[in-house]
Order: sequence, then C-alpha cells, then structure tokens
Amino acid sequence: MKGILAQRAGERAVLALTKGVVMKNYELTVLVHPDLEMNLEPATTKIKDLIEKNGGKITKEQNDGKKRLAYSIKGQDFAVYYYCEVALPADAPAKIESALNITDEVLRHLLVTVDERKLKAEAKQAARQAHAAEAEAETEEEK
Repeated sequence: MKGILAQRAGERAVLALTKGVVMKNYELTVLVHPDLEMNLEPATTKIKDLIEKNGGKITKEQNDGKKRLAYSIKGQDFAVYYYCEVALPADAPAKIESALNITDEVLRHLLVTVDERKLKAEAKQAARQAHAAEAEAETEEEK
C-alpha cells in the first residue's frame, strides 16, 4: 500500500513515511507585530509550537528583521518578517492558518506549497554549472 501511495505522490509530495503519513513541503511567511521586535522569541516559539503540534517539521527558518510595509496592516507601517520552510501532513495547513488568523502577534501570514519541479530544475542547473566550472578548471590546469 505504501508503494502505491509513493508512486501516486510523485513530484508533488515529499514522502516522509513515518507512520504512513505523506508530508508536503510548504513555505510560511509571517508578519509579526513590530512592537515585538526586541523580544521576538515568544512569538516565534508560538509559531514553532503550532507547527509541531500539528505534526509538522521545520526544515529551515529565518528572521528577516523589521521592514517597512507597502501599505498599513492593522494600523502598522512596519512588521518583523519571519520565514520558515516546513513539511506538513495534509490536514495541517488549514489548522495552522486558522490558528494564525486569530493570533494577536501575527499581522499577516502566507502559507504556500513549494513547487517541487522548480526545485529539481534549479538543482539540475546548479549541477550543470558545477560541472562546467570543473571542466574549465581542468582545461586551465592543462595549459
């Protein structure tokens, strides 16, 4: 049964067959209230706990700092940008989004799926460039 699920998932899902759960990769960007800039730890901990409580795993996280917004959101002209890449089971995105909607620290959020085909194409391009650089280095050594 797991083999059939893996074949059907193909490029669209990352298979983390722990307990038979298919995980997909997502990117989550959260705009945190600017007043929390000095003590961002409680807000980020709340977001991390929300992801882990719903069966997700954080693969990468990044704090991009305080930036000016293009337009005011909830009366704020600035926000702290917090970005993370996560792997989530199928039912988790809806639960996470509904929880983030009612969280006071969060001004806005965006949760999108990662395009696996684009990642594969970028990896191939990087491999080609590395191979070309190696070939160029070998020709220079021969001279």
